[in-house]
Amino acid sequence: MCRKLTIKDVPVEGKKVFVRVDYNVPLSGENVIDDSKIRATLPTMKYLLERGVRVIAATHLGRPKGRVVEELRLDPVAKRLSELLGVEVIKCNTVAGAEVERAVEALPPGGVLLLENVRFEPGEEKNDPGLAASFAALADLFVNDAFGTSHRAHASNCGITRHLPAVAGLLVEKELHYLNKSREKPQRPLAAILGGKKVADKIGVIEHFLNEADSLMLGGAMANTFLKARGLALGSSLYEEDKLDAAAEILSRSQKRRARLLLPLDVVIVETLRSNSPSKTVNVEDVPEGWIAVDIGPRTVDLYSGVIEEAKTVLWNGPLGAYEFEPFDWGTEMIARTIAGTGAESIIGGGDVVAALEKLGLSGKMTHLSTGGGATLEFWEDGELPGLAVLQEK
Repeated sequence: MCRKLTIKDVPVEGKKVFVRVDYNVPLSGENVIDDSKIRATLPTMKYLLERGVRVIAATHLGRPKGRVVEELRLDPVAKRLSELLGVEVIKCNTVAGAEVERAVEALPPGGVLLLENVRFEPGEEKNDPGLAASFAALADLFVNDAFGTSHRAHASNCGITRHLPAVAGLLVEKELHYLNKSREKPQRPLAAILGGKKVADKIGVIEHFLNEADSLMLGGAMANTFLKARGLALGSSLYEEDKLDAAAEILSRSQKRRARLLLPLDVVIVETLRSNSPSKTVNVEDVPEGWIAVDIGPRTVDLYSGVIEEAKTVLWNGPLGAYEFEPFDWGTEMIARTIAGTGAESIIGGGDVVAALEKLGLSGKMTHLSTGGGATLEFWEDGELPGLAVLQEK
């Protein structure tokens, strides 16, 4: 269900191809800690290299905000990409200019050049026309294989397409296959799970799922805002004061929507949030003053698991508790194990849940792990993203 042209639909042999990738990976000194985002692009890279393409790869890393930040240089990324491809990746120390142009000219067929962190250039996030034109001048074709940044209109994924034919890479093709299906032709019942901290990031997708899903389950700190909007005290739990009215409005309208909206029945609470803090489990109506809700409780796990076990499609974005602090990853783990044990098509919306699944060894039990949390949310909400809208249609 990918309606965009891909690298398999256009001639690429012997061309210079500018490939936007998402190698925004965690580093420790000179090493990449988690290379899953790099691995996800290997099918595209190998397809191009096998056809004698000269690849000019571009990515961002971190948030340098338009200035050079030494610890955000891409040397460790180039090293890891070289190891995975079995090809020496030439790393440029700049993003644009004469040095880059010379490096491209010297690149042999089947060679890979990795530009420096594109967000070192202030024009990248501003979608600067001049920077976009300088990127385009390097190549004959543009390929977007960075789904995780496709919800941003930047020079290296949108502006460049004003000058070059633009198609999808194989990773983006895979993302679109599953995400289009999840929006347009999901097997039902369709169960959606949303967690994380902020309601603000998810109001639009909550509205979408209330209309389109059969069940919508909320967890994490964002669920606290809805519980607070229902009039519960919740002790000292994290919630968004400025989103209480929006949450109350969603709750009042939810009875007339397709989806059944489910909130936690019980929570695990602590007085101080740290790993292995003393904790207890209480009903959501009984959180004492000074205590903090940090995970969903067993009654909630049972309720949500029952819904998941009946579903044919499960969509999930955001952890259901403070999963980075053991043992308050329990609720997230139990829901993950429930999904893994069903025959449902399971699409995981990137970010922290993917990291949790990989830690649990459950990533292989899911149908699709998206490489972009924010991009997945916006796609579920709107069905399109700026970095995808500019790609050529089939």
